[in-house]
Amino acid sequence: MQTSENNIQITNTTQEALTPIQWAEKACEALMAKFEPEQLPPDRFHYHQGVFLSGMEKCRRETNDDKYYTYIKRWVDSQILPDGSIKKYNPEELDDIQPGVLLFNLYEKTGDERYKKALHTLVPLLKAWKTNPSGGFWHKERYPNQMWLDGLYMAGPIATQFGKTFDEAEYFDMMTYQAILMEKHTKDPDTGLLYHGWDETKAAAWADPVTGLAPEFWGRAIGWYPVALLEMFEYLPADHKDKAELTGILQDLLIALIPYQDAATGLWYQVVDKGDMADNWLENSCTALYVHAIAKAVRFGYLDPKYLTYAWKGYQGVIDTLKFDENGHVVIGQICIGTGIGDYAHYIARPTSENDLHGAGAFILMCVEMSLAAQEV
Repeated sequence: MQTSENNIQITNTTQEALTPIQWAEKACEALMAKFEPEQLPPDRFHYHQGVFLSGMEKCRRETNDDKYYTYIKRWVDSQILPDGSIKKYNPEELDDIQPGVLLFNLYEKTGDERYKKALHTLVPLLKAWKTNPSGGFWHKERYPNQMWLDGLYMAGPIATQFGKTFDEAEYFDMMTYQAILMEKHTKDPDTGLLYHGWDETKAAAWADPVTGLAPEFWGRAIGWYPVALLEMFEYLPADHKDKAELTGILQDLLIALIPYQDAATGLWYQVVDKGDMADNWLENSCTALYVHAIAKAVRFGYLDPKYLTYAWKGYQGVIDTLKFDENGHVVIGQICIGTGIGDYAHYIARPTSENDLHGAGAFILMCVEMSLAAQEV
C-alpha cells in the first residue's frame, strides 16, 4: 500500500523472501545510491560514517563483493591526505576516533603507510585524554567529566585492535578499565540496565545531585556498550585479567534487556524501561544493536543459544517496519536522530530519521550477525 513520503510498504512475501545478508546488502545499496562515498555526511571524520562503513565491511566479508571495499576505500581516501594526516576531525571528541577502525583492513590489504600513520595519530590521543577524577574519559571536550555509554564504542574497539595489531598491550588495560568503570557507575541494581551517562562531579545539568547519573535508560546508548565489548573481545587476549569480569558484565546486561522487549512487535523502546508510557515509542536502531549483540554473544559462547529466540524476534520486528522507496531502495525508519543526555521528555521529543548513517549501520550489523546465526542452525 502507499504510505507517506512516497514510500511503499514492503509486502510479507518480500520480507520472507530475503535472507538477513540480502537485507544487509539492500541497506548498503540504498545508501550507496544516495551518496557518493566522498559525500557521506557530516563533512569530517566521524562515527556516523564509521559505523555505517563498519557494517558494510562486515557485509563485504560475508559476500566477498569488492564494490563494498571500493566504496569504503574511497571514503577513507577522501579523508586521509597523502601525508597520512586526517583532513578534518576533532581530536577532543571520542566520536571522531571511531572511524579509524576502517584503517586496519585497508592497511593490511594495501600496505599503504598513510593508513598506519593515521592510526598512529588517532589512537595515541587516548594516552593523554582528559579524564574525570576516577580516570574515566570525557566524552567530548565541551562536556567536562561526562562519561557516556556511547564512548566505549568510539574508543574501545579501535584501541584494542591497535593494541593487538601493533603489539601495544597498554591499550588493553586502558580500555578494559574504561568499560568496567562505566558499568560500575551507570548500572541500576534494580533493572540491570545502564543509564546513558555519569558525571562524577555532578556539574552537568542532567546529573543527579547525589549520584551524578543521567535520568533515563536511553535505548541506543545502551546498545553501543555490548556491541563495543564484543568487538573488544575479538582483540583482547583471552587470558586478560579483566576478561572474566567483562564477560559477566556483558551477560548480565543482555539478559537484563530481555524483559523489556515489546511482546507484540519484538522491538525495544526509545526509553527502554518505560514501555507503559503512552508517548514512548519503539525504536529500530537500539533494537538492531541489541539483536546484534545477543546473537554475537551466542556465537562466541557467552550466552545460551536459547537467547537467539529473542534475537530473531527483534530482527523480524525491525524487518516488519521496512519500506521501499519509489526507486526500489529499502527505507529504514523509526531511527532516533543523534541525541545527547536529557530527561524523559527530551528523549521522547527527539525526531526520527530514515536511512541515516548510524541507523543504517546498526541495521547492517544486525543483519550480518543474524546471517551468521542462520548458518549455525
